[in-house]
Amino acid sequence: MTDRTLPYCVAALYQFTRFDDPAPIQPALLAKCEEHGVYGTLLLAREGINGTIAGSDEAIAAVLAHIRGLPGCAAIEVKYSRAPKMPFLRMKVRLKREIVTMGQPDIDPTASVGTYIDPHDWNALISDPDTIVIDTRNDYEVAIGTFKGAIDPHTTSFRDFPEWFRQQRAALTGGSNTPKIAMFCTGGIRCEKSTAFLKSEGVDEVYHL
Repeated sequence: MTDRTLPYCVAALYQFTRFDDPAPIQPALLAKCEEHGVYGTLLLAREGINGTIAGSDEAIAAVLAHIRGLPGCAAIEVKYSRAPKMPFLRMKVRLKREIVTMGQPDIDPTASVGTYIDPHDWNALISDPDTIVIDTRNDYEVAIGTFKGAIDPHTTSFRDFPEWFRQQRAALTGGSNTPKIAMFCTGGIRCEKSTAFLKSEGVDEVYHL
């Protein structure tokens, strides 16, 4: 449970959407954050917005209201936590090619993405012997712990995942044209992009936690 006695609200957020041009969004968003004393980093790209910010409850609410007014961001994914002191030194709003770097800027999770599985149904899915389970996190995260039977791609960067999958696809699927693949990550954003990538590679039955 989040300790609301801690003074700072921390909001980790992301939304895949299609910005025709994210550049005009940057100055107004930065100004809104600075107006309310919000610090952190937000990434803007044609594929959406991603980042973590911190401030008072009122300040975070004001900035999130601004973000929710952006195209396609009304239902933005936000995870909250608390901090005893400001965890960031400054506020940055950066323009990037991707909001999560995969080296695949043309992949569009808003057009095609894997099926989200509720945590209560996850164990049943991955217990199915026909399900291929892939951990999309980096090496150091996998070392902390993973699901039994999950395949570790041994990647040090998310950018390595597409090449790994293309090289290992036949071995992973046993040559099947209709594999069932379930993937998981830490915060959800990698899952959306990696399942969208697999869909673009012709894998139809893809699930994520």
